[in-house]
Amino acid sequence: MGRKEENIARVQALMADLKHVRNIGTAAHIDHGKTTLSDSLLAGAGLISEELAGTQLALDYDEQEQARGITINAVNASMVHEVEGTQYLINLIDTPGHVDFGGDVTRAMRALDGVILVVCAVEGVMPQTETVIRQAMKEAVRPVLFINKVDRLINELKVSPEEMQKRFVRIISEVNDRIKKYAPEGFRNDWQVNVEKGTVGFGSAFNKWATSVPWMKRKGISFKEIYESCKSGTQKELAKKSPIHEVLLDMSVKHHPDPPTAQKYRIPKIWHGDVESPVAKAMLAADPNGPIALMVNKIIVDPHAGEVAIGRLYSGTIERGKEVYISGMGGRSYHVALVAVAVGADRMPVDKVLAGNMAAVSGLRDAISGSTVSSDAAMDSFEPIVHYSEPVVTVAIEAKHTRDLPRLIEVLRSISKADPSIVVEINNETGEHLISGMGELHLEITQYRIVNEQKVEINTSPPIVVYRESVPNPSPTYFEGKSPNKHNKFYVEVEPLEQPIVDAIKAGDIPAGKAIKDKKAMALKFQEFGWGKDQAKGVVWIQDTNIMLDMTKSIQNLHETMELCKDAFIEACNRGPLASEKTMALKVKLVDAKLHEDSIHRGPGQVIPAMRSAIYGSMVTAGTVLMEPYQKVFINVPNDVMGSAAREIQTRRGEIIDMKSEGEITTIDSICPVAEMFGFASAIRSATQGRALWSTENAGFRPVPRDLQPTVVKKIRERKGLKPDPPTADYYAG
Repeated sequence: MGRKEENIARVQALMADLKHVRNIGTAAHIDHGKTTLSDSLLAGAGLISEELAGTQLALDYDEQEQARGITINAVNASMVHEVEGTQYLINLIDTPGHVDFGGDVTRAMRALDGVILVVCAVEGVMPQTETVIRQAMKEAVRPVLFINKVDRLINELKVSPEEMQKRFVRIISEVNDRIKKYAPEGFRNDWQVNVEKGTVGFGSAFNKWATSVPWMKRKGISFKEIYESCKSGTQKELAKKSPIHEVLLDMSVKHHPDPPTAQKYRIPKIWHGDVESPVAKAMLAADPNGPIALMVNKIIVDPHAGEVAIGRLYSGTIERGKEVYISGMGGRSYHVALVAVAVGADRMPVDKVLAGNMAAVSGLRDAISGSTVSSDAAMDSFEPIVHYSEPVVTVAIEAKHTRDLPRLIEVLRSISKADPSIVVEINNETGEHLISGMGELHLEITQYRIVNEQKVEINTSPPIVVYRESVPNPSPTYFEGKSPNKHNKFYVEVEPLEQPIVDAIKAGDIPAGKAIKDKKAMALKFQEFGWGKDQAKGVVWIQDTNIMLDMTKSIQNLHETMELCKDAFIEACNRGPLASEKTMALKVKLVDAKLHEDSIHRGPGQVIPAMRSAIYGSMVTAGTVLMEPYQKVFINVPNDVMGSAAREIQTRRGEIIDMKSEGEITTIDSICPVAEMFGFASAIRSATQGRALWSTENAGFRPVPRDLQPTVVKKIRERKGLKPDPPTADYYAG
């Protein structure tokens, strides 16, 4: 029996003993050492060789990950770790740090109970560190902290022991500030990381050593000894005395919760169904005998097994042949073809997986990332996973050879299943398809997979920025939209939606895109934001960050026409009047209507165009603005080339928010429009002789400058085959 087979046998034996199971992940800013750390943990469990750990990057098994030296996919690995004679099953997910792959981090967090936050001792807390803390807190995942690359502080920056401790205190304090800011109610103090309690580790993932205060006390290792070991180049000996996998996995076993403990407080946050139902009780107890409740957090397309759904099993036992249902598939049943446990690129088939563990399942053809899979057809779905950024860059792609068109459509569908952060629009008529992603790199990787992994040759357009449309002010009065037969009239006002409500929708506190189950509870929520009773009761539908309200009084037949009004609202949200881009932060109020008494004269062909025209006309009279996406850009650069880096930002319509110097290095904190960021990577390398370290974070949308708007709108409209000038209000008055 090989190492991996032996590991799987031990994994299966431990699955049922949930007190000895931990579902954990690593998360950090890009290049802070997560995957090197995961390698060292796998080596400690005997799954890869100790010599190769840190260079093998077993969890970066994708060709592009190895070529670019970054993690692109969140990857699962199950292993066994022993603490004081007791064996524990550790289900680990290594997550990406690059901002373009933040969607993978959010989806991974849904499957975890604990996370090891990795922070580089040299760079400290960075923008993506804050983002991953926010993602973990949103999903109620308990953190511990590992300060990595301590050896670099000593050997490269020549920091004294006193300065080093000051730096550690600052990192811990900054991490705790963010935990306090985002942690769920009741956990803000309990989840603070603390050196004395042992929830903070220090070390070098590359050199395979780590330590913590409890470990130093137990093993009799002093801080001075560690400092001297780094300075004198004897880190190999240190790794034998203080191996990283023992220190960090011991920390995880002691401070991260087991599945039954975690599910008691996590289930009410991630699932809002009937708390008295059998599935709710089974999930709260992580009961292997309850109904199956699996939340899919990843889809892998395997050339042999087809689509494999990987997810967290919150209740029940999943085994081959079991009949299950997938949320949103109309009650259709599926049979589980194969059940496996994942270790990086390998999946080892097992007889069954029990509640509280991670499972890789094939046979669920219609599952996507985010699907709820259950043996109970009526089970309420898990809450949608809320992503902290949205696609801001698009490319148009088409099959190079017409014969490949059906295959390309199939490939695009499977890509959007596996990565919901990629938005795919398929145009069967023109053969052109749009894929939108989080950034240039995200789209480059997707195109690489289509060509090299799926073997479909494609032509691609240069990247295009995704814009949004909104209004800066309320419309001066209502706008009348008439149906083509002139028998139905709708009167609409629009105004900007209040920012706190937009933020609440983005955070998932106000659900968008689904029917409102409890109208009273929803109305109370809006009243908390300062809305009056009538307005709060009038919410009909929430689409993205746009809300439609019915503010009419006793209009005959409106109730049976409201569904068509909603359809018109959704159409208007998906294609605004200015440049046929999606709308954002819009409050649409239906204030009056005149309807034909005979239902035959108020069908979809009459109501939808009338309501849509009323919305468009109202937006035009309010002065529609085009909104463009921005990114925060953080640059670490030596002082002597700081001026060149700052100029590079300023020539891209960027704004420098802050500049801080520490020793030889300056940190530039800035904000730039995404439209100006294409080619930034090579430009900043050239401007700084390759000496700049930089990262980005999405920063929402801002209005396009007034003097630029007509030119940008014209370009978008021409690209989409529309007339160069947008219609005036008269056009919509009919």
